[in-house]
Amino acid sequence: MKDAFTSILRAVGENPDREGLRDTPERAAKAMSYLTKGYGQTLDEVVNGALFDSDNSEMVLVKDIELYSLCEHHMLPFVGKAHVAYIPSGRVLGLSKIARIVDMYARRLQIQENLTKQIADSIMEVTGAAGVGVVVEAQHMCMMMRGVEKQNGLMKTSMMLGLFRNNPATRTEFLSLLR
Repeated sequence: MKDAFTSILRAVGENPDREGLRDTPERAAKAMSYLTKGYGQTLDEVVNGALFDSDNSEMVLVKDIELYSLCEHHMLPFVGKAHVAYIPSGRVLGLSKIARIVDMYARRLQIQENLTKQIADSIMEVTGAAGVGVVVEAQHMCMMMRGVEKQNGLMKTSMMLGLFRNNPATRTEFLSLLR
C-alpha cells in the first residue's frame, strides 16, 4: 500500500520526497489498514462466546453506536451512528459485542444499505433472536466534498427482521425509542 500511496501523491502532482510528505505513504498505508481492519475479523472472533442464557423476552436496544466507514464507490468516509435492537429468545449478547459487530462491518469498504443488513443478519444469526431491528444514520463525505456538495444530507437506512418486520407494535416501539 505504501507504494500505491506514493504513486497517488505523484499522480496528483505532488513530490512525495518533499519534507511534509516523506512519511505520508507509510502513514496513509497504516491508516488504510486500520480503517479496513474489519476484513481481518470474523463474527465468531468478535462475539468470542459472549452469549448468556436469559429468560428475558423484552426488547434490548443499544442506541447511538458511533460508526466510521469508507464508501466503496469513492473510498471516502461516511460517519454516523447505529441503533440496534433485538428480542432475545433464550440468550442475550454481551453489550460490547453489539458495538464490536457494528465496527467489524463498518471497517470494510461498504455502502450503508449493506452495512445495515449485515449488522441485522449477524445479530439474528448469533443470538437466534425472535426479531432484530437496526437503523443506521450517517453523513457521507462523497456527497459533501464532491458531486452535489450537500452538507446537511443525512442518510437513514433500516433493516427489520422477525418480530420487527412482522409485528407493527414491535416496530413502532423500537422506532419510538429512537426519538
